[in-house]
Amino acid sequence: MLNTCIVAGRITEYPEIRHTQSGVAVATFRLAVGRDFKDKETGEKKTDFLPVVCWRGTAEFVSRFLAKGRLVAVCGRLQVREYTTKDGDKRYATEIVADNVYFGDAKRDHADDGAAEPAPAPSGNFEGVNDDDDLPF
Repeated sequence: MLNTCIVAGRITEYPEIRHTQSGVAVATFRLAVGRDFKDKETGEKKTDFLPVVCWRGTAEFVSRFLAKGRLVAVCGRLQVREYTTKDGDKRYATEIVADNVYFGDAKRDHADDGAAEPAPAPSGNFEGVNDDDDLPF
């Protein structure tokens, strides 16, 4: 069987970290992932808001280094959980259980003041690259 999910999008809220009774870290957040096509009626692209769950070291990483608005890539598996509400109704929750979460943008794009830091000016020690040459492979 194969259950692999890879998505890239922006974090919609600051990740929330909790710990189980046995001390295992678990972090959750939502990821906004745009669709590649436009709606026939409105002509607009729609966005899916996907719940993501991270465990252990990945949860610690997410809670320390990721914030609302960051572009990330998530690799994991799709999981559907069944639970019962207080009223006795059965419900289902679909979420991505992340094995790995990768940065999709530069940290300077998310400075604390909300403004992107300017890229450093190149020093005189670099030469331009000639893109016209054939590749060696």
